Amino acid sequence: MKLASLPQLRDGRLIVVSDDLAWYADADHIVPTMQGLLDDWDRHAPYLAALSVELEHEAIPRKRFHEREAAAPLPRAYQRAGGSAYINHAELLRMARGTELPESFRTDPLMYQGGSDDLRGAREPITLADEGWSCDFEAEVVVVTGDVPQGISASDALGHVRLVGLANDVSLHGLIADELAKGFGFVQSKPASHFSPVFVTPDSLGPAWAGGRLSLPLHIDVNGRPFGRLAMGEDMTFDFGVLIAHLAKTRAIGAGAIIGSGTVSNRDTDGSLSSPLGRPVRESGRGYACIAELRMVETIRSGAAVTPFLKHGDTVRINAKDAKGHSVFGAIEQQVVPA
Repeated sequence: MKLASLPQLRDGRLIVVSDDLAWYADADHIVPTMQGLLDDWDRHAPYLAALSVELEHEAIPRKRFHEREAAAPLPRAYQRAGGSAYINHAELLRMARGTELPESFRTDPLMYQGGSDDLRGAREPITLADEGWSCDFEAEVVVVTGDVPQGISASDALGHVRLVGLANDVSLHGLIADELAKGFGFVQSKPASHFSPVFVTPDSLGPAWAGGRLSLPLHIDVNGRPFGRLAMGEDMTFDFGVLIAHLAKTRAIGAGAIIGSGTVSNRDTDGSLSSPLGRPVRESGRGYACIAELRMVETIRSGAAVTPFLKHGDTVRINAKDAKGHSVFGAIEQQVVPA
């Protein structure tokens, strides 16, 4: 089933959305909010699944679903953690700096904890106070968990994934270096993240969800031009079972935790296993899921990055499509505006 939240108070109002994203039915008579559902999943989910079936068969009152009206599915969460599951992204960063990727990066996931009190909807603008902060989008896959016990195995962790969606994990590269130099991680350089209008249960994704990976095409446009046409299921070093188990190694995870894959990143599409550079869409490549990665490739190839970071007025669109070309989660579509 597909679930979303409409704006209401702090935590939104839960709705069930049709498979084609055209209609919705109110679900707040079953459970008021997405967080309430996640807190007591086994109790509420069967009733919502039945409501979803009734919606598909037009057996209940329905209303038009407009993606632009949706809040973030979870407008605030108890926890949000970001991984780096696509090691190709980290390898490119090291190559651009002229350093080697530590071997441990291939066996032990990177992860940081981000802010979770201001999670924004897919059509809310990216608010940028200073263009000099070098604003970038980062398209990634996210999962939302139920309660996860401490010390869980990677294989068992996948059974605790309740929902799957997309995110734009906005980054401010002009602030990152100084923050990381302090040795204490991201704070200011990771502003509010934005999420797809709809989150989807793993069973509803069919074969696109297997082995803790989402195998769907990821389409990214910047200012109306193709920027990324990536394969999310490929080149993912760590699946979500591994990421969840990593986070739960020393403590339990509470229901409603959002865990991100990190920037989606593919190797070159020519079949070579030797080059992580990839190619821009304009060169018949798969492109990239963030501007920083393209700038890394430009630096490696020609010695200097030329593609600018986002400016006021720029637009970003992030979407995942099924085999028939239909949007699965709805589109993240935003404009950068002055804060």
